[in-house]
Amino acid sequence: MFARQFRVKSNTAIKGSDRRKLKADISAAFPSLSADEISELVPNKEELNVVKIYAHKGDAVTLYVLHKNPLFFELEKRLYPTVYVLWRYPALLPTFRTWPPVLQKLIGGADLMLPGVVVPSSGLPDVKQGDCCAVTVVNNRAPVAVGTAAVSTAEMHGLGMKGRGVCVLHAYMDTLCEMVKDQACSGIEELSLAEQEEEKGQRDNEEEEGNEDDKKMLYPDSTEIMDALLLQCFLHALKSKVKKSELPLLTSTFLRNHMFSCCPNGKQLDIKKSSYKKLSKFLQAMQQQHNLVRVKELTKGVESIVEVDWKNPELRYFSVPEETDVEAAQVQDGGEGETPYHPPEITTLYSVSARLEPLFLDANKRKGTMLLPADMRNIVTEYVKKHELVDENNKNYVTINPILCDCLLEKYEYQEVESLKWDDLFMILYIHTNLEVYGLDPAVVATALQHRVQASSVIQPIPGSKDKVLVQIQGNQIHQAGNLLLDHYQIPRKYIQGLEKAPKGGKKK
Repeated sequence: MFARQFRVKSNTAIKGSDRRKLKADISAAFPSLSADEISELVPNKEELNVVKIYAHKGDAVTLYVLHKNPLFFELEKRLYPTVYVLWRYPALLPTFRTWPPVLQKLIGGADLMLPGVVVPSSGLPDVKQGDCCAVTVVNNRAPVAVGTAAVSTAEMHGLGMKGRGVCVLHAYMDTLCEMVKDQACSGIEELSLAEQEEEKGQRDNEEEEGNEDDKKMLYPDSTEIMDALLLQCFLHALKSKVKKSELPLLTSTFLRNHMFSCCPNGKQLDIKKSSYKKLSKFLQAMQQQHNLVRVKELTKGVESIVEVDWKNPELRYFSVPEETDVEAAQVQDGGEGETPYHPPEITTLYSVSARLEPLFLDANKRKGTMLLPADMRNIVTEYVKKHELVDENNKNYVTINPILCDCLLEKYEYQEVESLKWDDLFMILYIHTNLEVYGLDPAVVATALQHRVQASSVIQPIPGSKDKVLVQIQGNQIHQAGNLLLDHYQIPRKYIQGLEKAPKGGKKK
């Protein structure tokens, strides 16, 4: 919530009655705090301010600040402590522990996922879904994040420690934490050597006494297992998916269209969880250590597989897993081969972008969620009605609130546009979303075109686009390209742009 800079709406000194109410609210929300501790946090005659802000996603938040140090923040009438308060009272909330590298992800706005939770021998804290909780890192008792439990403790175990664990609202070093002026608490307190030794001994006992399932829960991302899975999918793809006629083949296309499809059922291929971390490093190892392929940078910044050693013993004697033998036989041909082609079933979908995500959170739709146009209209309509944004004087207009402002308007429109027509609202909304691709391999299309027109073709990266390429063919081949897409791939004409630019045949003289 505070990963990016927030906008201050007002900053006022707290009134006496509001100070008493705040103390009562703190006591009700955190009953473990004594009256003296609450008085220490909220003293009677010291500077205490109420700061109302808008978070970068549009959430209205109230901060309670003592001597420019944020103590609590209130969101949707619920009170949460800041890490500044938790440094002083580390046992205030039930706590989940994770590994130090995860902290950077939390600072960046990520939630704590269950595979990254370290399970102590005493077990996880007992929480219900929505309970306020804190996050610490191994070897440090100072909380580094505050959020709510995504599911109950029982559900965490029932899910096999997979999925979302804590929905993080505030983390160490975010923009809220930057407000802290108290140098005595402006860093994370390290454990004493004795405490570190005690915690290390506890982890050693967990490893010795825990069964294999417990160990998998503690260390869920085994690089050795992922390395082996990568190699298996790589060899499988080379042996049963890639044809010599497809070379050179973009490495990103090889991963997306071939390696992923060779992943066994029930497993997930994730290079980031391997020892290689990047596809380029993995392919470099396949080239230098295994002599299986040769990778070359044909255009600046874009690598392709240009050669495969089909006689390599490791590849020749590799056995394709039985569960994917059927899939191996269904390799897509270069466009006009013997394998029957099945045209894609095209459905217009819209993807929730990062900018639009705050508008869809009420419907639990996050960034990347695909929606039908009707579903998108329904969700936005419900949002407008729920927040009472329909103009009272003219029902055809929608009043722009901070979230709609940030999601739909350009900066120069912030002070000018106060309302939009329903039709204009949906038009802008659709412009901000992206139509998904149709599942055609650019390399396969390029080869098919090359065979049709007997001209050279090349695949070039699109400037400014990641992993997107452009198929170029020599000469004006709009007719041939259009016929290939319309007749062979059976893509509806309405989805193909540029057909009108094909040269028109004139009368022969």
